[in-house]
Amino acid sequence: MSLPTSTDRGQPLVRGQFNTLIAGLEYAATCDTGFNYYTSRGELKSKLTYKELKEKSILAARRLVGITEAGDRIGIAAVTSPEFAIMFFACQYAGLVPAPLPLPVTLGGRGSYERQLQRMADTGDFAALLTPASMENIMSSALNDHDVPVLSFEDVDTLPLQDELRPHDADGLCYIQYSSGSSSSPKGVIGTQSTVTANCFGIIGDGGLNIRESDRCVSWLPLYHDMGLIGCMLAPLMSQISVDFLDPSDFTRRPITWLQLIHDNRGTLSYSPTFGFELCVRRWRKDRTLDLSSWRAAGIGGDMVQPEPLKAFAETFGPSGFKEQAFTPSYGLAETTLAATFAPAGQGLLCDTIDMERYERTGEAVPASEITPDENKRTFVACGKVLPGHDLEVRSFEGEIMGQRHVGRICLRGPSVTPGYFHNALATQAAFTDDGWLDTGDLGYWLDDQIVVTGRFKDLILWHGRNIWPQDIEWAAQAAATSRCGRACSFAIGSGDEKDIILLLECRTRDAKLLEEIHAVVSSAIRLEIGAPVKLILVPRSSMIITSSGKLSRARVREKFLADAIIDLQATTPMKVVDSTTSA
Repeated sequence: MSLPTSTDRGQPLVRGQFNTLIAGLEYAATCDTGFNYYTSRGELKSKLTYKELKEKSILAARRLVGITEAGDRIGIAAVTSPEFAIMFFACQYAGLVPAPLPLPVTLGGRGSYERQLQRMADTGDFAALLTPASMENIMSSALNDHDVPVLSFEDVDTLPLQDELRPHDADGLCYIQYSSGSSSSPKGVIGTQSTVTANCFGIIGDGGLNIRESDRCVSWLPLYHDMGLIGCMLAPLMSQISVDFLDPSDFTRRPITWLQLIHDNRGTLSYSPTFGFELCVRRWRKDRTLDLSSWRAAGIGGDMVQPEPLKAFAETFGPSGFKEQAFTPSYGLAETTLAATFAPAGQGLLCDTIDMERYERTGEAVPASEITPDENKRTFVACGKVLPGHDLEVRSFEGEIMGQRHVGRICLRGPSVTPGYFHNALATQAAFTDDGWLDTGDLGYWLDDQIVVTGRFKDLILWHGRNIWPQDIEWAAQAAATSRCGRACSFAIGSGDEKDIILLLECRTRDAKLLEEIHAVVSSAIRLEIGAPVKLILVPRSSMIITSSGKLSRARVREKFLADAIIDLQATTPMKVVDSTTSA
């Protein structure tokens, strides 16, 4: 029976002090650690030591140099497999720029996937696209109008070997990371050797996860997303950590396998958006014994941190040894490679409950008091301190630097920040302030020396002088809804004082009486919680549009709604929206 790679390196820990990914792999290859790939039932199906990764990547690179020029972009289907890691690092040795691509299952059907892939090919100007043989047909179909060769991983193995290698140096590019939420042409975030190694160094170091000799990573996160690629593949390699991978689709079917792998291999580090923890609570059947006491950093990122589902996870799995202090909220985005802030080790969830009525009037995050009505209270979670060597400012819309508890735009600068978007000068210019800081598009406030993220500016609903967060409406609906309800999405249509607030709530029933009950209960909860008129529409499952990283795309759901492409389960006639041009 094959065993996974060791947790023990067999060599001294080097905490990311490398100036290229190749330098990091060259050292990791002297260790006994590597990548392990598991089935949905937690059975080891393959492993790839870092020594094997180096050898196979060099071999593949010698084949790729014969069909490419230095600096060419190579699209790679980001499957959770040894082949993806090999091809990604083959590009590093061949002087190519890999672009990890999402998989069809994540983008709502073949047609949607092909359109997204076409847009990526348009912006990325790929020299080739590498894919598993099982996906070759869909990739070729999507790129039918593009002069881009589609090669299976097996095809690469048949290319002639060349003597030349063209490894990236410290001043070279590293990859292109596509944004997951774009509704038109995706933006390719440029990662350079310097920005990527700087971010890995920050993640590994004392201001990040403070990597130790005994650490081991477990991940189900997709490798086309920065949290999976950087956080759970590259940063572990740059610190010689073994990683146990579970395919994202297997996680959604059997989420407890994630926890089982942490138990089996004594995992210490693992990340997930809030919904991953929530899914484990819903699927837990108490059908096995788990020991999660080794899990010292349960990272939370990729979306807004919601305290209630996380506390439910801690309560559910506390008897299995999980410690609530292990929760490690963080904040980041692809434009900063991955990480921008980390909560201090052992802090857990630092919650801050504010008076939303005061915030909506003044923009100040004033702590709620005993006399604050419950419906005006909102709890946020602090996402930690900025990485060492980086700077974070909260600025007003006029550019003024804001002090404690004043909500404003989150701006960042430092060695991890991207130089811009590939072949998109306008988007690059829009992303940076006049004085060179990255404007993240997120809003937040300082809580002492930690940042609290409150949401995306573009999602904010401005209604009669109030700032209403769509998350507040969605969470209120989901808290009030029965188990027959799923995702919720809120947005505004119209303009000025004529603006209407819409809430779409997915339901897993079409029974008219049940729908009436759900509508009444949720509508009452929203009136109490929000204090603004909200039009509730109950819709079928799978009505929402989810990005490749698992986030709700409110802008695209709104477009779908305005295009009359969402069914109202309670409508006697097809829903029709006349105004399809106004913006929120």
